[in-house]
Amino acid sequence: MHVDETDLDWESIDEGETRFRRKRLAAAAGGERLGCSLYELPPGTKSWPFHYHTGNEEAIYVLSGSGQLRTADGVRPLESGAYVALPEGEAGAHRVSNDGDEPLRYLAMSTMDDPDVTVYPESEKIGVYAGSPPGSEEPRTVAGYYRRDDDVDYWLDEA
Repeated sequence: MHVDETDLDWESIDEGETRFRRKRLAAAAGGERLGCSLYELPPGTKSWPFHYHTGNEEAIYVLSGSGQLRTADGVRPLESGAYVALPEGEAGAHRVSNDGDEPLRYLAMSTMDDPDVTVYPESEKIGVYAGSPPGSEEPRTVAGYYRRDDDVDYWLDEA
């Protein structure tokens, strides 16, 4: 199916230093196995907190503006035309920031495998999703965020 991004409304996230607008292009076009969203970060802001997915690969393609990409290997500049592959697992950990003077616009693409677990190394949390992968607009059967050290014994409260 075809979709024109100008026909889609922006979704906005504004939480502390995380602030951006997003259009879910793949969802609007009926995509099921490959996700793609258009992101726009204002100057001085960052995308989702530093994280990685255990079950989904992601990629970023910068359309305009400049910024930085923090990965497991450190921080590197992002410029228009840059493409970055982010594998599943710890090696794909990332966060985008806009340290420039203009909005940073990029496409974020991902496989849409379900279920998935997202790991947030700095806050020691995990996100668990089933029934609909991250980035989907479909309802989930299981979803939640948990501290990694809240682990309990398998047999706790079992008969």
